[in-house]
Amino acid sequence: MLIHLHKQATTTPKVRAAIQASTEPAPVLAERFGITEQTVYKWRKRDSVADRSHTPHRLQTTLTPPQEAVAVALRKALLVSLDDLLAVVREFLNPNASRSGLDRCLRRHGVGNLRDLKTKAAKPKHSAFKAYEPGYLHIDVKYLPQMADETRRRYLFVAIDRATRWVFIRVFPAKTAANARRFLRDLERACPIRIRTILTDNGKEFTDRLFGLRKRTATGEHAFDALCAALDIDHRLTPPKSPRPTEWSSASTAGSKRSCRATISDQARTWRPRSTDTSGSTTSSSRNQRWPARRPCRP
Repeated sequence: MLIHLHKQATTTPKVRAAIQASTEPAPVLAERFGITEQTVYKWRKRDSVADRSHTPHRLQTTLTPPQEAVAVALRKALLVSLDDLLAVVREFLNPNASRSGLDRCLRRHGVGNLRDLKTKAAKPKHSAFKAYEPGYLHIDVKYLPQMADETRRRYLFVAIDRATRWVFIRVFPAKTAANARRFLRDLERACPIRIRTILTDNGKEFTDRLFGLRKRTATGEHAFDALCAALDIDHRLTPPKSPRPTEWSSASTAGSKRSCRATISDQARTWRPRSTDTSGSTTSSSRNQRWPARRPCRP
């Protein structure tokens, strides 16, 4: 039988079993086996003779649990490479994050293999996305796991430009039309590109379109639609029962080969959004140096 003992162990499984079965006083057993009385007491309290794991109960990671949740959500949503994700994390979440630490974080959460994520994303065959000019953005909402000190889960709003891979991120406590409007306002202020078109799903935070027995086309009077009209943005919705237009896998496959530009407001750093800060966003360009920069510009 293969036995794994700690390199500084002073007892064997046989000695430990003898200690647990004996009724003799601890000093007698300690003298007999050449160990301390504390060791005798320790093994008498144990139900097993095997060494316990010496792994820390809490890993000494640079990223906090909320930061890890955002990093994992970005990995699943954008399907970017480890190097591109590291650039975003260092720039906006934690400047001290290491590549190896981020890789271990992704592996712990089951998103370490990008190829597996892309395989699971979409099996049906569709024609490839046609080329788009900068200014065509996808907006999607992702659930974030609830932290131990929180009473409810939070939501990650993500926008990505099809042509340039420019990314904008905000975290909100609820998935509502009001927060969708706040996100769009902050997105319009921070985006270096003139936003021409926005594509969203049919969530209630984006549209009043209904399906099923209460089927109804979008009226254009939804709060999000009204803001799009005020900003001269064409708001488009995905076809019913067709997740293809908002699949981040197809739109992001080339993202790992080109620059991964990201904008994350201060709320993403501290996890909890501040209701008084609506313009605290910063824009940065973090690119993969193997590929030339394609810097978008607002005409």
